[in-house]
Amino acid sequence: MNKHKIKILLAAPRGFCAGVDRAIEIVKKSIDKYGAPVYVRHEIVHNKHVVESLKKIGAIFVEELNEIKDKTRPVIFSAHGVPKSVPNEAEDLKMTYVDATCPLVSKVHREAENLHKSGNHIILIGHKNHPEVIGTIGQLPNGSIDLIESIEDVKKYKNNKKNLAYVTQTTLSVDDTRDIIKSLKEKFPSIREPQKEDICYATTNRQSAVKNIAKLCEMFFVIGSRNSSNSVRLVEVAKNSGCENSTLIHSESIAPFKEIDKCSTIGISSGASAPEVLVNNFISSLKDKYEVEIEEVEIIKEDIVFKVPKKLN
Repeated sequence: MNKHKIKILLAAPRGFCAGVDRAIEIVKKSIDKYGAPVYVRHEIVHNKHVVESLKKIGAIFVEELNEIKDKTRPVIFSAHGVPKSVPNEAEDLKMTYVDATCPLVSKVHREAENLHKSGNHIILIGHKNHPEVIGTIGQLPNGSIDLIESIEDVKKYKNNKKNLAYVTQTTLSVDDTRDIIKSLKEKFPSIREPQKEDICYATTNRQSAVKNIAKLCEMFFVIGSRNSSNSVRLVEVAKNSGCENSTLIHSESIAPFKEIDKCSTIGISSGASAPEVLVNNFISSLKDKYEVEIEEVEIIKEDIVFKVPKKLN
């Protein structure tokens, strides 16, 4: 029996970004240097496969430092960044720590600090309770930052502070954020903005790559975890760019073959914390069932690399 033919448009760039590569490398190098176990505060990156593979070589994941029984063991802070109180607590406990915060998140932290020092009240555009947002808010004294999640929030926002400035989470929807910023500037024409856009290169490139092919696809699949902000945004981008039938493929997903049976062209991408092996596994499951033609559609080459801290070399 002839297999049903399907064309896969594979978005590029996709998958791991420089910040995720660096964070995973920091965990591996810390285990090489200090031996196992090494503790990691929060999931190093939001991907179950990555977390499980690091557990196997000696990483223990905790949410707070008080869960670490042996304080002589080193602790790593996740790529999303942490409030200032966390390294302070580690120092009080005389713990060795390694900060795996993505340099592009650290850039937002420094921006927020500098804008605050020059007398501005800060608005942070981001998603409530995301670890990156918690980390950025925790760079400044209580009450110095207000969170805005939507245009609705901008409309409701009352400012009795003269000088305002904004920063953003690095993994937001480029289009949604642009609309929120436009709304802020209309309401507060003198609001100060970051010197460079805060949404990171990897988020922007992955969203552009999805946008580029989504309209050509009958279904679109994003490989990534449910708690991965940038992966969830990619699904939204695919839907908004012309492929209504777009879905996240996470660790417990089962490929919707009944729907794929009706397609001739599907699109695939993956979030910045999803390893390429998960994309390959998904494609393999399709090859078992269909005659597959793959076309990789690359919009830009990425060559950014972030170095690990000197103390691990």
